[in-house]
Amino acid sequence: MLRFAPSPTGDMHIGNLRAALLNFITAKRLQRPLMVRIEDTDTARNIPHKDKKS
Repeated sequence: MLRFAPSPTGDMHIGNLRAALLNFITAKRLQRPLMVRIEDTDTARNIPHKDKKS
């Protein structure tokens, strides 16, 4: 299983996108699942309503 765990408190950037894309391609080639893990454990840096679209 491959995984991608972006930061829930920050914006997506090119490095995150690259890692997600490479893991997706590798998972498909190996016929394995890709798990996207999102958890909010850093409450001190949490931005209210960051998960909502403007």
